[in-house]
Amino acid sequence: MTSTLFLLSHVQDPYSIYKFMMDKNPIHWDDENKIWAIYSYEYCIEVLKNPNAFIPVINLNNEQQLSKHALDILTNLTRLSNGTEHTINREIASLLFSNLKSVVINTIISQLIKDDLIENKIDWVNAVCKKLPVLVVLKSFGFTDNDCEFVLDKIETLVKIMLPDKTEEQVKLINEIAEEIFSMVEKQLSRLDFYNPLLNKISESEVLSIDEIKIKAISNLIGLLIQSYDACRGILSNSLLQIIKHKTFADRTTIEKSVIETLRFDPPIHNTRRIANADIALGETIIKKGEKIFVVLAAANRDSEKFENESNFDIERFNNNENLTFGVGDHQCLAKYFSINLTTDALWFLFNEYKTVTLLDHNIEYEPMINARLPKSIWILVQ
Repeated sequence: MTSTLFLLSHVQDPYSIYKFMMDKNPIHWDDENKIWAIYSYEYCIEVLKNPNAFIPVINLNNEQQLSKHALDILTNLTRLSNGTEHTINREIASLLFSNLKSVVINTIISQLIKDDLIENKIDWVNAVCKKLPVLVVLKSFGFTDNDCEFVLDKIETLVKIMLPDKTEEQVKLINEIAEEIFSMVEKQLSRLDFYNPLLNKISESEVLSIDEIKIKAISNLIGLLIQSYDACRGILSNSLLQIIKHKTFADRTTIEKSVIETLRFDPPIHNTRRIANADIALGETIIKKGEKIFVVLAAANRDSEKFENESNFDIERFNNNENLTFGVGDHQCLAKYFSINLTTDALWFLFNEYKTVTLLDHNIEYEPMINARLPKSIWILVQ
């Protein structure tokens, strides 16, 4: 039997594995990896909402030897923090997010396609998905063209800061760029009208110095860039594949429904991890304090107890938006609606601008990752 932990690039159909595990035992103890795997919608919800299900610590005591700026970024991200720290970081991230300025996505995507289009063929992933979300965030905060170019060049290295295990070479490259990215973001934030009021608002409600709040604000804006590169890239990729396959591109509303159903049916993020900070009861099972938990979101999204005809791609299913891809509870992703709207706008532009969009290679290869199902490339013909 396939292990609970496997590279999504190495299996053709991970959903058949999830169904097998769901039917066998929705709460499974993986003795080989010493981790609880949770598959059912009900129990995934319980874990995600449980205040004693903590985000595991990455780089305990800086064992990976990250530089000061890299360490500041990693330790202040909302998605990696717990307890009071998480509450503060989430408030800062929410305030940052609320100050995103509207940008014209069509102009950006049009240029990205034009830059990489060769004989009406384009690699959707590398030309658009890896760039568009990051550029939208950067331009929403007014970063210069030079800053945008720098971040796009370094973002693939920067996202590796999220890896629980890093090679010496990865740490070296992260450390080399962390200070420059940190300084660049700090400089740009200081120019924005909302920044000082944001700092003052947080300092009034929390026992933190202005400098401490600044570090958290800078780190969480960088975190938004990281999230834009990986998760949003996956939504843009996987949604395109499903829309082409099922021909659901008649209008913007149809595309939006298709994006939401893709988030349930074939999400970019398949799992997330927690660690029990106290004993956690799931039905008759007790997860003991200190034990690791593997929450299989993609399995929960195909739970027949929650979604009728769960194996069918159905954009009209009434509860598709109840998928767990963005999580629930305190750690629900702040970029949920931003990601859905950006993906909808981008794909509506593509299918509206080009009357024919054809997938050139149906044998999609995926990145060698355990937690995310991200296509390496998607070559399409547009006419």
